[in-house]
Amino acid sequence: MGNWQDFFYFSSSERRALVFLSILIMAIGLAFWFASPIEAGRGEDDMNVSAALADSVFPPPLDSASKARFHPDKTGKKEKRSFQTPYSSFPKNYTAKYKQKVVVELNSADTTVLQKVPGIGRSFSRRIVKYRALLGGFYTVGQLAEVYGIDEERYVKLAPWFKVDSALITPLQVNQADFRTLIRHPYLNKQQTVVILDCIKRRGKLSGWNELRLMEEFSEQDIKRLKPYLSFD
Repeated sequence: MGNWQDFFYFSSSERRALVFLSILIMAIGLAFWFASPIEAGRGEDDMNVSAALADSVFPPPLDSASKARFHPDKTGKKEKRSFQTPYSSFPKNYTAKYKQKVVVELNSADTTVLQKVPGIGRSFSRRIVKYRALLGGFYTVGQLAEVYGIDEERYVKLAPWFKVDSALITPLQVNQADFRTLIRHPYLNKQQTVVILDCIKRRGKLSGWNELRLMEEFSEQDIKRLKPYLSFD
């Protein structure tokens, strides 16, 4: 049987392990000791937050002083209140329409005047002005039907509101115009434009409508449509 002291003999590695284990146990104990008051305080804060949320959702009953502030007196008098509409009855850019029949001159009216005519809004007024600029002006009210989006039904409703002063038409100076200027006109196509410029290049200038009639690219209907718009000066 060995000596009892042999039971308490430890090697150097075993002693290091025991020291490490002792330090670990002490560290865990200190951690629990410091954590206890923090958790207690945190629980109290959570309770305060919960109570505040409960008061906001379910407010406590009003006392007599508070009731006096929020309820009218016993005389039954009602306070007069004024109400204002949060927005205007009409859009910001709304243009009032003509109430009675007014005849509008088509070659001088701007978009604001055109929008006063029933059936013409912002889009149609801009299209009319743009098409008028491409033409050089209207020579008949019937040309409104050529504006994009104005069908026969709409044209019938719009026509009585307009008249045309053909003296306001700006004619196109054919002998001074280039290809880009001529091709922009709604009544001239590419082939007709090329023929006109070729003739001017060969002869120096176009003298008038008789020369256009000799060109197979121009029909009598084309000549009739173009007469208000071409000048050979």
